[in-house]
Amino acid sequence: MSLNQAAGDVATRAGTIIDSMKSMEGPLLPILHGIQEEFGYVPQDALPLIAKALNLSRAEVHGVMTFYHDYRDHPAGRHVLKLCRAEACQSMGGDALAERVKQLLGIDFHQTTLDGSVTLEPVYCLGLCACSPTAMLDGELHGRLDAESIEDLVKEARQ
Repeated sequence: MSLNQAAGDVATRAGTIIDSMKSMEGPLLPILHGIQEEFGYVPQDALPLIAKALNLSRAEVHGVMTFYHDYRDHPAGRHVLKLCRAEACQSMGGDALAERVKQLLGIDFHQTTLDGSVTLEPVYCLGLCACSPTAMLDGELHGRLDAESIEDLVKEARQ
């Protein structure tokens, strides 16, 4: 597939999502979610299309996209591992677990393993403070993590 075909595919697929949601009240966030769900990230080529459809500047769309940490500007790995970085999890050993996960995966936050299996992301509360430290793997919550359970979670993510 050529670069022009790929850009055309993004435009077509993103355009369909934009058209289906642009008449909603407050459509920007739902459109960004829809596009990320479709592609696994929000392609840069989609931003001017969104801006034009919603009568916004490209800077406004870019600003919203970069403000919210759940939106990605590049594809994620096959699995996304989110580690809670909030105070409750930190106080229960979250920092040491985060360092262990980085060591096991060989990456830092906001990076993807070389084999494309795992993207590691920080989050600032998963709402399980009473079960800290916590993580989320592909949308599934895991609480009361310790050295052994975090290694099991990383092994699961590497598959």
